[in-house]
Amino acid sequence: MKVALVYDRVNKWGGAERVLLALHKIYPDAPLYTSVYNKESAKWADVFDVKTSFLQNFPFAKYFHELYALLMPIAFESFNFDQYDLVISVTSEAAKGIIIKPGAVHICYCLTPTRYLWSGYDDYFKNPLLRFFSKPAVLYLRVWDKIAAQRPDKIIAISSTVKERIKKYYDRESEIIFPPSQMANDKWQMANDEKTEDFFLIVSRLVYYKRVDIAIKAFNELKLPLKIIGKGSEKESLKNLANFNIEFLENLTDDKLSFYYRNSKALIFPGVEDFGLAMVEAQSFGKPVIAFKKGGALDIVKEGVTGEFFESPTPESLIRVLEKFNSKSYNSKLCEENSKRFSFDTFKNRFLEIINN
Repeated sequence: MKVALVYDRVNKWGGAERVLLALHKIYPDAPLYTSVYNKESAKWADVFDVKTSFLQNFPFAKYFHELYALLMPIAFESFNFDQYDLVISVTSEAAKGIIIKPGAVHICYCLTPTRYLWSGYDDYFKNPLLRFFSKPAVLYLRVWDKIAAQRPDKIIAISSTVKERIKKYYDRESEIIFPPSQMANDKWQMANDEKTEDFFLIVSRLVYYKRVDIAIKAFNELKLPLKIIGKGSEKESLKNLANFNIEFLENLTDDKLSFYYRNSKALIFPGVEDFGLAMVEAQSFGKPVIAFKKGGALDIVKEGVTGEFFESPTPESLIRVLEKFNSKSYNSKLCEENSKRFSFDTFKNRFLEIINN
């Protein structure tokens, strides 16, 4: 069986990219089709035979793919998959719109229905002028997006929240397979640096909808130590917001990242995420999670056992939880055990079960 993988764009690093590497372990010979590929910012993709669309040669497309949103449908429809028996799209945008030959199978691993068109529309188009002038483009893309969502033979959701969105926006049923964490292996467990456990941790891309600003304001108030690992367009504004007790670190290698997970008091997760692999990673190191009570966190955190929720997306709500929080109240073994629900083997077995049925 000849297999191909498809992803919206290959120009960053995050949870979705870890999913692609997990699929690469299952299908090591499968090429990866994508709209644009930036080798500098996506070194993780070196293991793939990456095949790009015509957009690869457009000015600035590798860096600012948003400029070509209206061309994304055409880019993915232009790929030829006639030589493949199985095509797996991993997508939060247009990759699900590929066209395959009769008799072949298309499985869509849906990260979320296109956020800027549906669940995140109000956040992306807050400016009234932008909303007005973009309305024709949004209407066109919404129509195409709904049509594209009917093309996969099966849709798999990454969380209960995404499953609900798929039904709401695409009127399709889906099954849930949680993304896999591959953090808790022997190599990671050997990273036994001296334990400190005097700081809280955030691991996130620094973009608006991750709501890292909520955590910064809360930690400014409480003057507790917080380390923030990640990069993104909001980094400078967030650094300007932060007080002396908050330290920013770049994206780290997995070995270095493991040190911070292992030696933190807890992971802070202030945004509404479709899933949130960082929470699973923290749990795999026996650490509790303090998360906003919405989105993928509801599938991952067991309240009072492996972490806590704060009820509203405000610094005040997070502060109330932090003031009562005691990391010694949580059993690290229970956190580790909880993370095993999101293992690579579970992901692989569930995926192959759906494909074979």
